[in-house]
Amino acid sequence: MNLQKRWVLGISGASGAVYGVRLLRELSAMGFGVDLILSDASKTVMRQEMGITLPSDPAEIREFLGGALKIDTGSVEVYGNGDFETPPASGSYRSAGMVVAPCSMGTLGALAQGLANNLIRRAGDVMLKEKRPLILVPRETPLSAIHLENMLTLARAGAVIVPPMPAFYQGPQSMDDLVGFVVGRILDVMGIEHSLYRRWTGE
Repeated sequence: MNLQKRWVLGISGASGAVYGVRLLRELSAMGFGVDLILSDASKTVMRQEMGITLPSDPAEIREFLGGALKIDTGSVEVYGNGDFETPPASGSYRSAGMVVAPCSMGTLGALAQGLANNLIRRAGDVMLKEKRPLILVPRETPLSAIHLENMLTLARAGAVIVPPMPAFYQGPQSMDDLVGFVVGRILDVMGIEHSLYRRWTGE
């Protein structure tokens, strides 16, 4: 297994689970391995916003993603958010990096304070201490001073903050175009080539 092509993907309980699901689809389609960690709240958001009801067992979630959502899960592993006996919980596990999309303010605040009390937070903490890429997609508005301070703390610690702010110069025609732009920007930060949006080239 080429661990340089394997990413950890956390989907926490903020609005915008569609970003994480779309990123999972793109990464798996391009041949990247994904260690997927879903919070319980993210499953509620998926049900409310996307009409997706996930099973509780990680193996059944993997099967569901491949069946109902037609995602190539051949290189996808799904882990429970309370399971610390997994590869992403250890600094000795060599992944390419981690994305949390979307990233709730609770997850953001815990990461900023080093509170690794679930697997998403522990895996993010690992990325910071091991100096690997940690890309956070925070979804909240308006932002309080506490939110902003936490983002600054994490940026200073080495994380990259990618708020899901779609641009309109590419002339989006659908919600899928708007989601694609944000996911494309995440892939840009990951250093992965894609064709999800038309890049700005001037007048």
